[in-house]
Amino acid sequence: MSGPDDKLPIKMLNDRVLVSTSDDGERKSSGGILIPATAEMAKRLVWATVVAKGPNVRSCEVGDKVLFSPDDRYEVEVQGDDYIMLRDRELHAVAAERIEASTGLYL
Repeated sequence: MSGPDDKLPIKMLNDRVLVSTSDDGERKSSGGILIPATAEMAKRLVWATVVAKGPNVRSCEVGDKVLFSPDDRYEVEVQGDDYIMLRDRELHAVAAERIEASTGLYL
């Protein structure tokens, strides 16, 4: 018999990224208008926070905010919490304090 204290540690493999969204379905516009979860937005990308990553992930670190397409996701329940499993190549952007503001290009 197993109880709630019998949680196993998780090790991410290869190029997999485990993210958590704070998506309750509803959004607010910049003007403060509440947009319900039932409103359909075509091809809208989603921000999430990285909670774990595999050893071959090079584009982000744990704690970074990442942008991805909801069409590319696989939902998974880990230790009673819902997460989304992605591949490193499915990330469109990374937002983190360590990233420099400039592109490094001199034109």
